[in-house]
Amino acid sequence: MSAVLHPHDHAHGHDDHHGAPEGWRRWVFATNHKDIGTLYLLFSFTMLMIGGILALLIRVELYQPGLQLVNPELFNQLTTMHGLIMVFGAIMPAFVGFANWMIPLQIGAADMAFARMNNFSFWLMIPAAVMLAGSFFMPGGAPAAGWTLYAPLTLQMGPSMDAGIFALHILGASSIMGSINIIVTILNMRAPGMTLMKMPMFAWTWLITAYLLIAVMPVLAGAITMTLTDRHFGTSFFNPAGGGDPVMYQHIFWFFGHPEVYIMILPAFGIISQVVPAFSRKKLFGYASMVYATSSIAILSFIVWAHHMFTTGMPVTGQLFFMYATMLIAVPTAVKIFNWIATMWRGSMTFETPMLFAIGFIFVFTMGGFTGLILAMAPIDIQLQDTYYVVAHFHYVLVAGSLFAMFSGVYYWLPKWTGVMYNEGRGKLHFWWSLISFNVTFFPMHFLGLAGMPRRYADYPMQFADFNAIASVGGFFFGFAQVYFFLFVVLPCMRGKGEKAAQKPWEAAEGLEWEVPSPAPFHTFENPPKLDATATRVIG
Repeated sequence: MSAVLHPHDHAHGHDDHHGAPEGWRRWVFATNHKDIGTLYLLFSFTMLMIGGILALLIRVELYQPGLQLVNPELFNQLTTMHGLIMVFGAIMPAFVGFANWMIPLQIGAADMAFARMNNFSFWLMIPAAVMLAGSFFMPGGAPAAGWTLYAPLTLQMGPSMDAGIFALHILGASSIMGSINIIVTILNMRAPGMTLMKMPMFAWTWLITAYLLIAVMPVLAGAITMTLTDRHFGTSFFNPAGGGDPVMYQHIFWFFGHPEVYIMILPAFGIISQVVPAFSRKKLFGYASMVYATSSIAILSFIVWAHHMFTTGMPVTGQLFFMYATMLIAVPTAVKIFNWIATMWRGSMTFETPMLFAIGFIFVFTMGGFTGLILAMAPIDIQLQDTYYVVAHFHYVLVAGSLFAMFSGVYYWLPKWTGVMYNEGRGKLHFWWSLISFNVTFFPMHFLGLAGMPRRYADYPMQFADFNAIASVGGFFFGFAQVYFFLFVVLPCMRGKGEKAAQKPWEAAEGLEWEVPSPAPFHTFENPPKLDATATRVIG
């Protein structure tokens, strides 16, 4: 195993610039994929906390009927900024952080293909995030048009709308650069012997996600640029007074927005596909079908966008097409869920924290998928459009989906990142605390939506009071669970407090990342590793 087991020698045997730089320069000028991955993960957790605070303000306001804390205008700003910060500041950067850390390790590459562009794509996010979060302090307050930024509301907002548009442009540029980096790294820098169909599923899901990002981020850029020119340069793309059409904005936005949903869930599928086999002590069932299902989801995601728009007056033929296309996308998703369950079937399973979060993901994401199928039916969707049923559905998919998968990945790879085992008891407490409080928060919202409570309203009649109170209490418990996770699980590991991690802490885990020491040295795979026939172990 000489190809890998001496990376410490590589780190120190060369010139000074080959070792890890010291102090602030290491992070500001970082070009090492592990450092940049760490920066992405810390940034996304910071944004998760900011977005979470906005969510808790929303839940305080909705704890009981009547106006409690904020006026309706500020309430709309909170809902808008919560959505934008969570989607573009928390979920997407976190998955890019996982990609930076793990893809070079998983495919036997020395680093990402474009190291300086990697640094640039991270640091672009900081001014964008400051501009986005700082829009609360601009004249008139933050954008209040909903995270989808629908016209004509966006044409009537104050200067913060322009700041929000500029921030989204910068975040989009960062995503595109990150995606180019991931694609070039995966296609050109795999270790000899690692064919595409021997790659780990996480690398596969990110390869497909990166193509999706490059395809749809320019579409969002186009939509918000048209909004900008409508606001300042006399165009009338979305302004009916000048012959424009606000519904056209919805078409353009959702042509970006629906693939975006899969951009936020496909890397989660990849993480779960790594964790479930490791703790089932079996190979992933149906690897090839997983790859094809992921590709199918990506392709189908481009033809379902108008299922968000059944109430805009589209012809019945259009409604039927988008209804059937949306139901069709459930098939490759179901293939994935079937394969995970088949992997666990008769496996020698143990329930460490990564596996608990993976099983929690499968259970709760499946519930979110079923509510999505219900919303796919045009006649039902027309009743449930813009109610709390929709809020419940997408939080089941994105919180219990993306976020739970991330937690699974953090617990799974944290020993490799830090060289220290996390505290298993605290991890399990975090899992049960999160799972229960999540369901207490979002499950009642299904009933609120079925009863007709519209979303984005700061006040509501008395009949919705009980479920809203339950959801608000659950929301606070869920938020505090994530603070606990950082302070009592992640921070001790970052400080090196705890039992030293073995090179391969999970006995059945497969992949090249388990062939390097824990913590992973600053430089790994300076010489391409020689792989065995499965491309999961190093020989030599």
